[in-house]
Amino acid sequence: MKKILLLGGSRQQIVAIKTAKKLGYHTILCDYLPDNPGQYEVDKFYQISTIDKKSVYEIAKVEKIDGIFAYASDPAAPTAAYVAEQMKLPGNPYRTVETLCNKDRFRSFLKENGFHVPEVKVYTETSKAIKDSANFTYPIIVKPVDSSGSKGVTVLYSEEGIKKAVEFAFSFSGCNRIIIEEYIEKKHEYIIGGDIFVLDGKIVLWGGMNCHRDNTVNPLVPVGKSFPVLLDKEDMDRVHVTLESFVNKIGYKNGSMNVELIIDDQNRVYLIDMGPRSGGNMIPDILSDIFDVDIVEMSILCAMGERIKCKRMHPKGYYATQNLHSNKSGIYKEITFDSDIEKYIYRKVLYKEAGDKVEYFDNATKCLGIIFMKFDSQEEMKKMIENIKEYIHVNLTRGGVKTFLLIWTAFKENEYNFQNCHLEMEVAA
Repeated sequence: MKKILLLGGSRQQIVAIKTAKKLGYHTILCDYLPDNPGQYEVDKFYQISTIDKKSVYEIAKVEKIDGIFAYASDPAAPTAAYVAEQMKLPGNPYRTVETLCNKDRFRSFLKENGFHVPEVKVYTETSKAIKDSANFTYPIIVKPVDSSGSKGVTVLYSEEGIKKAVEFAFSFSGCNRIIIEEYIEKKHEYIIGGDIFVLDGKIVLWGGMNCHRDNTVNPLVPVGKSFPVLLDKEDMDRVHVTLESFVNKIGYKNGSMNVELIIDDQNRVYLIDMGPRSGGNMIPDILSDIFDVDIVEMSILCAMGERIKCKRMHPKGYYATQNLHSNKSGIYKEITFDSDIEKYIYRKVLYKEAGDKVEYFDNATKCLGIIFMKFDSQEEMKKMIENIKEYIHVNLTRGGVKTFLLIWTAFKENEYNFQNCHLEMEVAA
């Protein structure tokens, strides 16, 4: 039986574990969290960090694995590429993956290879970044070079708040590097995001979608996707040409690639982020429905060096997801859906149970669940998505002193702004 080493056992990564088992592989998991749910699904578990390349490599050698796979994880992707390259297993080049997972190297690659790229500066010291702030042309975006899910990212329209934004970015950078770059204004309504799938260096699945945001919580964090993309043919052609050129020049050979891009008012395509992995928030699941394929299965087969015989895949239908979230902290009671939206929902994935802690939604890890919707027309979908908060109700309940302490601890750890937080509590007698 062939062995596959999977990096990461979170709730959203269990689908990769189950798919690998379905395909008949012996499954081995690395995850540093002692309570990760994936460990109960695999044949063997090691409590090792997925970013510890050397330790994971030693495990891979001992286990004599046939393939390694980091599903929907930017931090673990370089580890998978490193181990695969060292053991001569299937995978994308380590140098390619490292470039994609570090925003400063990624920006340098874009500039060196003739792609449009915003003006950018790299910093390793807070004081230097703050000192330079007077010379920036606003708006700017401040972000860690090595984080995902919009963690540590801030957009500033003036010098005010620069110190807090820089410190916030550094707090999410494991390698202690951040970038400050020009903020490019898009000409279209939504940022384009999603996944593409590459086979033998050619894009066979174009899974770009409209990225939706909720400005009442955090305008940088996606709260859902919709398909098809709202771009005219000329802009779609520009996107396709740019992505094909990028995949070729970066040397990406096989598997999913998470993409985020915009087009400015001069029709220039900017590649904002390109991740060497499937997107989070169940993007592969919705794209599998749209294209009538199993993208997770395709990804695992690629990681194991199995051949996938397919031509360019064609989509069908009008689909959307919504990441369920709360604009306040508290204790979870339930989520209710009005009948107007229920008729479009064909799948619900809920992460919380009554009594669980709920945190203010300022990054993707605070998601409460995801719903999948299908519509009969683009107009019907757009109308529903634009008014979706009217139809979904996140109900929180009051907690006791213990609840207050849990939320206060979360507040202190994440430095929430009290203006954006509403704590519901009662003092025990």
